[in-house]
Formats: sequence, C-alpha cells, structure tokens
Amino acid sequence: MRRILTLCALVAVFSALALAETWTGRLVDASCVDQQKAVTTCDPTSATTSFAIVVSGKPYKLDEAGNTKAMEALKGRADRSTDPNKPASPQISAKVTGTKDGDNLKVESIEVQ
Repeated sequence: MRRILTLCALVAVFSALALAETWTGRLVDASCVDQQKAVTTCDPTSATTSFAIVVSGKPYKLDEAGNTKAMEALKGRADRSTDPNKPASPQISAKVTGTKDGDNLKVESIEVQ
C-alpha cells in the first residue's frame, strides 16, 4: 500500500513539473501597468515590488513568490555586479519558468538577462 501511495505521489510531482512552461519577455512594474494601461513607461526600479512579464505585447503578472524572486534577480544582475553604482539599463529582459493561471504566472524560477 505504501508503495502505491509513493508511486502516485511521484507521478503527481513529475506531472506538475511537466506542465511548466517558459516565457521570455520584458520585465515591467505591474502596478504601473495597471495605472497606465501601457507598458512603454513601466520599467522596474529598485523600489518595485509587483512585477509582470510582457510577452508579445501582453502582460502576465507574477505571483508573490515570483515577485520576490524578481526582486532578488534584479539585485544580482550581471550588468550591475561589477559596478553596483552604475545605472541600470531601463529595459530588462527575463526568462520565467512556471505555470499559467489566467493572466497570472505561478513562478518556479526567473532569470534576468
């Protein structure tokens, strides 16, 4: 009986991982997008706490875990790691892996490029 339950649990975990997708696009400030209804002026800053990724002109908001991961990724960006005082480039590309939930993404990992 334990073997059957263990097998079922493993199948469920691997099935969930198989459903993960990857999106590559521009990382933006989600609260700015909500207010402006446009992504052209919504580049994230060090004060941004709510993020979205724009893929083919459509913004997808990140979940709470994704917002935390995006903040950490922005702090450790490659173009700022050599000189933290250097101003950040305004547009930030990101690769997000996770699952889609309507217009939101449940983020498993994020890589800022």
